[in-house]
Amino acid sequence: MQKISDEIIHFFRSLSFTVVSTIDKVGRPHNSCKGIVEIKPEGKVYLLDLYKLVTYENLKRNPAISITGINENSFQGYCLKGKATIIQASALSQEIIKAWEDKITSRITQRVIKNIVGEKGHSSHPEALLPKPAYLILVEVEEIVNLTPQHLVGGT
Repeated sequence: MQKISDEIIHFFRSLSFTVVSTIDKVGRPHNSCKGIVEIKPEGKVYLLDLYKLVTYENLKRNPAISITGINENSFQGYCLKGKATIIQASALSQEIIKAWEDKITSRITQRVIKNIVGEKGHSSHPEALLPKPAYLILVEVEEIVNLTPQHLVGGT
């Protein structure tokens, strides 16, 4: 497992969602949006998936996965590559369920605040209608790719 620096952990925790890529049944990439519930320095990332659809079927066949996060304002991004393990919802700890509920509450709160100050966005709160998580994706990170352009990170 690849250790994850505090800087990268903070970066991913600041994102409302990431793009998760898996491999479909004919070997092509499949992308979906997922929120990170928790990310640990020892190289573990916890994602809750609300549906047992394409990502789930892909991971059952092939555990290869990548998690990509981008901040367009800071022109910064990372891709975490690794292997996924599926953990069924019935085996989820209360700590993970609580972390997911806290994330949903935070997203709704941020949407309400933005609506109050007049920023345009979704007028309802779609997060409140999301189903409970169907399963957990535990990713053991094997490689971290810095997507920030080299001239912005001090490279040549």
